[in-house]
Amino acid sequence: MSPGVFVGKVTARVRTLMWIRVVEMVSTGRAIMVHAADNEQGLSFQVHDHNWKPVDFEGITLMLRPAADTENASEPSEPRRQGWSNASKRRRYGR
Repeated sequence: MSPGVFVGKVTARVRTLMWIRVVEMVSTGRAIMVHAADNEQGLSFQVHDHNWKPVDFEGITLMLRPAADTENASEPSEPRRQGWSNASKRRRYGR
């Protein structure tokens, strides 16, 4: 979970009022709301001031992630390590 992540089941009217309030409160921040919808996918997205955009792809809504800016991309501070993570080792072999 992330800060500001809430899960629940509300009516369409309450959801609309809640989204209006979220947009008012977030001011310079960003917000994404995913809610149940009567479509093939069973859900729909609302986005406020976010760089990820919902895009219809052959009837399914996908979130389009912007491409990394290769000119301004900073080099990773450390190369990715190979092998099992510590959490995976603990799950696999016990503490």
